[in-house]
Amino acid sequence: MFEVKLVVQVKLLPTPEQAAALEATLRAANDAATWVAALAHTQRVFRNYDLRKHVYGQVKDRYGLAAQAAQHVIKKVADAYATLHANLRNGHLGRPGSAWRERVQARPIVFRPGAAQPFDDRCLSWQLNARTVSIWTTGGRMKGVAFTASADQLTMLAAHRKGESDLLYRDGMWFLVATCDLPDVPVGAPDGFTGVDLGIANIATTATSTGDGVRHSGKTLNAVRHRHRELRRRLQTKQTKSAKRLLKRRRRAEARFAADLNHTIAKRIVTEAARTGRGIALENLQGIRDRVRLRKPQRVTLHTWSFHQLGHFIAYKAARAGVALVWVDPAYTSQACSACGHVDKKNRPGQARFACTSCGFAEHADVNAARNIAARGVTSWAVSHAA
Repeated sequence: MFEVKLVVQVKLLPTPEQAAALEATLRAANDAATWVAALAHTQRVFRNYDLRKHVYGQVKDRYGLAAQAAQHVIKKVADAYATLHANLRNGHLGRPGSAWRERVQARPIVFRPGAAQPFDDRCLSWQLNARTVSIWTTGGRMKGVAFTASADQLTMLAAHRKGESDLLYRDGMWFLVATCDLPDVPVGAPDGFTGVDLGIANIATTATSTGDGVRHSGKTLNAVRHRHRELRRRLQTKQTKSAKRLLKRRRRAEARFAADLNHTIAKRIVTEAARTGRGIALENLQGIRDRVRLRKPQRVTLHTWSFHQLGHFIAYKAARAGVALVWVDPAYTSQACSACGHVDKKNRPGQARFACTSCGFAEHADVNAARNIAARGVTSWAVSHAA
């Protein structure tokens, strides 16, 4: 059984007066959060309950926040430090003693004026039929703030919205991001597994342990990313006001394109798995950027690649569809022969070619890797579900 959590983002359409009130509220909340974060850093107090004893009254008095808003500010700071400390423990912010790690530890967390602020049902109510919300602001309760949403989003909000919604300001627009808890979906025993090999030349390649492979090319996305890099380089060189405005307007275009493509690929993979009754096996690529060594021209491509995002999309779509999913060790999947199991670096004479030096089996390298991942998925499922 899987519990699926999704977020629904809707765009607010406030009047100029309403936008001013939202801006004042968000600024006050984030100014308060920055102040609390500095105090927490100085006094080394990071737990929510302990922080509340130190700053709750002052947050309300100094920044004009209501009780619920003040508590959300304190919890936001505590959560931010919990994430920071987890990243430090896991080595995501440099090794102990490194300059990067020392800089991070030496400075308190700072919140942007437009950073997201959570609102619970005491501070925010939805009128879905009217497509408006009523929201608390530092100037009082503000009713009738319009929002736009699709029919699917409205249905999702009506049926599954639960808990807090985040107010944020981005690129001159206001958004509310609501969390939806979908019901558990039963997952039955799969009839084999489809392995998914994630890469750069091919974004994803799928194959069963013995079947043919399907490759989802990354050529289009690579071209888009190259075009955006060149455009950023030219605009950054100009340093004019118009160039800076264009940079700001286009900064998220590449990310939106990549996310849309990843959604499309993930949907195809999950739909095919559901149609055939198979499960999905994915490589656990955590830390790939630290493990892989590439020539300098290739590093930009690797470090901007959305391995985690595509894997996340496949995982939550599989959970919604009731498709079994397992994560497998990616070690040597590209060097091992899917026919005989022989592992050798020489099995890869080229980026796209696989030719086993032991049995002579030949196949596209990504398809061979996907077959190995599928086989490991079968083994992993059998081990984890052994009676």
